[in-house]
Amino acid sequence: MFLRILHVTRYDYTQPVSFAPHAIYLRPRETPRLRLHSFELNLSLPARRVPTGDAEGNALEWAYFDAATIASRLEFRSEFLVETSDANPFDFFLKPNALTCPFAYDATERYALAPCLAVPAGSNEGQLRRWLATHLPSPPSETVSLLSALNLAVRQSLTYSRRDEPGIQTPAETLACGGGSCRDYAVLFIALCRTLGLAARFVSGYLHEPSAADIPNPVPPTMHAWAEVYLPGAGWRGLDPTRGIFCDDHFVPVAHAALAESVNPIQGNFFGARGVASHLHTQLTIDSL
Repeated sequence: MFLRILHVTRYDYTQPVSFAPHAIYLRPRETPRLRLHSFELNLSLPARRVPTGDAEGNALEWAYFDAATIASRLEFRSEFLVETSDANPFDFFLKPNALTCPFAYDATERYALAPCLAVPAGSNEGQLRRWLATHLPSPPSETVSLLSALNLAVRQSLTYSRRDEPGIQTPAETLACGGGSCRDYAVLFIALCRTLGLAARFVSGYLHEPSAADIPNPVPPTMHAWAEVYLPGAGWRGLDPTRGIFCDDHFVPVAHAALAESVNPIQGNFFGARGVASHLHTQLTIDSL
């Protein structure tokens, strides 16, 4: 599937401000199942831009603004064409020892996966185990079936709400309020996977969902979040607990991390007079070619 994506993020300030360096996670992550054919990122203000990579192998670009640059608006505009080929998300084989759960990662895997096996901060392991006992009282022993059941259980137990404010709820907060946004679903699912001994990480990216003809006022698309679980023999496999499905070629990953907050798409600060406020505006279009 070919997808053309245009993503505009604009910050408006109530008074002119100057800018600290900004970290930008907007370039899609190329994998054997995703090819990036073109990518263009434009900023509304001049900046010294340095493309690099972060500690987890994500494409990271830094933007350094001159101290003399003063403005009341800062805009980031990315446009790219990707080709995805993960139409069948179950097209993989597991190592024999990983066909059923629980299983043990080998020593090399455990060393590399250690950050993705630690239960996230803000989690109560006892609370997570009680949730599992309530919502999966008789979990399947087969690994893929277990993940499918867990993914669906998270979706069915929560109420989705779009949250435009920054920040991610802890698993305890999500369980307490009974819902959240896609990033909150993903962090809870990751915590549950790690409680079961499965390495899991957070993914930020895009999801192509064609608007249904019978919906008069569809919700504008936004960036999406889901999880990946490491399965011996299959590698990292995406699961979306917001929809209760394994990820297919409609998903475009941008960045992954053991710690969800570390891959926010745009990270940076501004300098201004006391009381200056910023307002975020976004535009996202995703077209299938």
